[in-house]
Amino acid sequence: MNILVTGGASSLGDAITRKLAADSRNKVYFTWARSTENAGALMKDLPNTQGFHCDFHSESDVQRLLGLIDEFELHGLVNNAMAGIRIEHFHKLPADYFGRSFNENVAPVMCITQEVIRSFRKARFGKIVTILTSYLAGNAPIGLSEYVSIKAYLHSMAKCWATENARYNITSNCVSPSFMLTPLNKETDERVIEQMTAAHPLKKLLTPEESAQVVAFLIEAPQHVNGVNLFINAGERVV
Repeated sequence: MNILVTGGASSLGDAITRKLAADSRNKVYFTWARSTENAGALMKDLPNTQGFHCDFHSESDVQRLLGLIDEFELHGLVNNAMAGIRIEHFHKLPADYFGRSFNENVAPVMCITQEVIRSFRKARFGKIVTILTSYLAGNAPIGLSEYVSIKAYLHSMAKCWATENARYNITSNCVSPSFMLTPLNKETDERVIEQMTAAHPLKKLLTPEESAQVVAFLIEAPQHVNGVNLFINAGERVV
């Protein structure tokens, strides 16, 4: 399969790219924005990968990627990239900040997925996997209103993609991982990490590699698996 992984050179994205590329039958295209060194290491380690610089802050980067979609002849898309978020109380964020965040974190995903779906419809086959968050179940932690809102919007869109494209043999599913140690939350206090680990049902936090296994499952799953959102949270929060 030919698969595109956005944000596929760091943390969870790196784990997804490596997991999918471990199958030599796959050709994995991935994007990166700031992880230049990691991108180079991926392409060196895995000859069936090819990286492309695409910063969601840059409209020209996104447009350049869109122009390559048809050339990739994709069978799968993993929506993983984010331009970035601010961890802050909702009432402290400027009102116009949310519009900018939408344009940088959601609009590029929409554009890329639209272009990929057009390609999938021509081929009458395709797999879309969108990375969300387990915070969609229950109440979100303080300071993550922007992040959870972005993921909630993408969840609603992913369900629409599933119903609109099922007759074209295209699936759209989601993965909602629980807390993982990634660059997104690298500033988390060590004491908080210890408390979370102690309270966890398995007494250990989820890893990017474990989440990547679930993504790989959905890429390979039969077309009857469509419109689902798999929570990877050890049963901590269920919907």
